[in-house]
Amino acid sequence: MAERQTQEIPSKFPEFVPSNSDSRFPSNGRLEDYFRGLGNPGFKKRGHGLGSRSWVKIDQNGNSKILELDKATVMRHCSLPSRDLRLLDPMFIYPSSILGREKAIVVNLEMIRCIITADEVILMNSLDASVVHYVSELCKRLQANKDQADDLPFEFKALELALELTCMSLDAKAKELEIEIYPVLDELASSISTLNLEHVRRLKGHLLALTQRVQKVCDEIEHLMDDDGDMAEMYLTEKKQRKEAYANNEQYDQTTFFTASRVGSKSAPVSPVGSCIGVQKLQRAFSSISSSKLGSLGSSSNIEENIDQLEMLLEAYFVFIDNTLNKLLSLKEYIDDTEDFITIKLGNVQNQLIKFELLLTGATFVATVFAVVTAVFGMNFEATIFDVPSAFNWVLIISGILCGSLYFSFLLYVRHKKILSV
Repeated sequence: MAERQTQEIPSKFPEFVPSNSDSRFPSNGRLEDYFRGLGNPGFKKRGHGLGSRSWVKIDQNGNSKILELDKATVMRHCSLPSRDLRLLDPMFIYPSSILGREKAIVVNLEMIRCIITADEVILMNSLDASVVHYVSELCKRLQANKDQADDLPFEFKALELALELTCMSLDAKAKELEIEIYPVLDELASSISTLNLEHVRRLKGHLLALTQRVQKVCDEIEHLMDDDGDMAEMYLTEKKQRKEAYANNEQYDQTTFFTASRVGSKSAPVSPVGSCIGVQKLQRAFSSISSSKLGSLGSSSNIEENIDQLEMLLEAYFVFIDNTLNKLLSLKEYIDDTEDFITIKLGNVQNQLIKFELLLTGATFVATVFAVVTAVFGMNFEATIFDVPSAFNWVLIISGILCGSLYFSFLLYVRHKKILSV
């Protein structure tokens, strides 16, 4: 039965152009010649292959292949709108997102941007370490589990690896940032300097950017877990099997109907009216069977179907990424606590300076009074007090005692008002 289905349902990948290593690819390297050889009438000539990019295709057996495809070919093969395909463009920065479509899952998780279908994974060919690691690891896992029975569909295996690598990459960056920030904060708390403040400011900027990235991945996974419809839409293998089974059953019913019509026509002679009535009954029976199968197909694809498998998968990585987010939030709280400590410390120093300034101002006032007295008696005017040789000394002593008493009264007043703790 499986062989029959394979023959009846042709591959939807005639537009894919093999890499240069494929012997079927024309030696002159022109894409239009290859497509013309395949007999694709809908192919439009694009001068010198404009719009084509290098893609990597990974099938269910873990075999990877480099292809040269244009945007329209990928959109047509995966039944995706152009706005979904923009998420895969490495030239633009988009927030992390996982979109479930009719025939594909569009994954945009950090540097891992791919299209997952029920049979293959398509992603742009890149030398980025995350993309190379994803391709090699996915091929290795698919080849290792090729002969093993696994309940997890192909699309979930590819999605799980993308989530795993993304979560591990973000967690590793969080750990590196954590190791780098804590010593700098401790040094800043003990010694406040411009260099340390600048270092902490730069690290805080990196922390905020990483927190936003982790928060977006966490929100995307949580959004999927909260929407049963989106999770049900991502069961691509199951939807494909249902569609194939329904197509085969419908074809079988049509064959049965026409066979029954021929048998009825070769039976005993009946009146034309009776023959028409019999054909009408068969048509009504066939329509009722088709409608019942359509109803069963629609009910089986309802939101209430079993989505525990995907929900458990997403929940595991949600816990993982949520732990990373909590780690970053704790680090941010530690930075905020350090900033509060530095603010309090600087406020204390400022208060000490204000106290010292107040005491210095009081002492300056008293010294000014003493200087005024000495300046008055230093003026050149006639007075009987200058006839006594020790009179000026007594003036200085009495002025000093009065100024000292004035300053001491100032300190008592300040202490009584609890302005200074002296």
